[in-house]
Amino acid sequence: MNAFDTIIYEKSGGIACITLNRPQALNAVNIQMRDELHEVLPAIDDDPDVMIAIIKGSGERAFSAGADISEFGTVPSQAIGRQVRWERDLWGRFLGVSKPLIAAIHGFALGAGVEMSMCCDIRIAADDARFGLPEVGIGMVPTAGGSQTLPRLVPPGLSVPLVLTGDIINAAEALRVGLVHRVVPRADLMSTAEGLARRIMSRGQTAVRYAKQAIRRGLDLTLEQGLELESMLFATVLATDGARAGIAAMREGGSADFTSQPKLVE
Repeated sequence: MNAFDTIIYEKSGGIACITLNRPQALNAVNIQMRDELHEVLPAIDDDPDVMIAIIKGSGERAFSAGADISEFGTVPSQAIGRQVRWERDLWGRFLGVSKPLIAAIHGFALGAGVEMSMCCDIRIAADDARFGLPEVGIGMVPTAGGSQTLPRLVPPGLSVPLVLTGDIINAAEALRVGLVHRVVPRADLMSTAEGLARRIMSRGQTAVRYAKQAIRRGLDLTLEQGLELESMLFATVLATDGARAGIAAMREGGSADFTSQPKLVE
């Protein structure tokens, strides 16, 4: 199934797994990895057998240590570099996936690594995880959205110092400030992520996708507009077989079995 050099793509039982696979470089994001992720992410939405995806890093030391600095300055010109990044908007690809994304984070998640995880819907961290946006330490600013995504997840009073100092925080602190949703022992990281994935998969999948859409789109709307969007999506989902099955089961005092419902309803 895997046809890539810097990532591994697998799927089983409705769960897709993307493994960042440059352990010798702490899974740093180089141009090739960027291109391969840009290619594989649409497969999550396009494949009817996939309901959710987990993203993790290979090796023992890192989810991803960020952009591969060995490639800095290697493009022919800054203009060409900006054009390539615009045409291959990796972070837009992440944010555009309609199905849930879970980041299973161990070791270092720095720079582009933590920024990648912040484009996912749920972040589960191993107790050895370390997070940071260290760009200011090398005279740069975050270039993969960190200055925008972090304040949307962490209150500005806590996120601004992390960006301006470049400090690295541990998993416990990341949980305290709201950057991650749960911290587990390293040995339990994948089983926890897979268990959560299966729990989400047991829900109505059209409802899950539309709920994600409501949250993502609503962040850029006024409260009034967001409530209108939610009402519209509710009306759409209410007409589906999944919603009818769920309501019928609730009336009968039971729980709905969504396994027989269509996996993808537009």
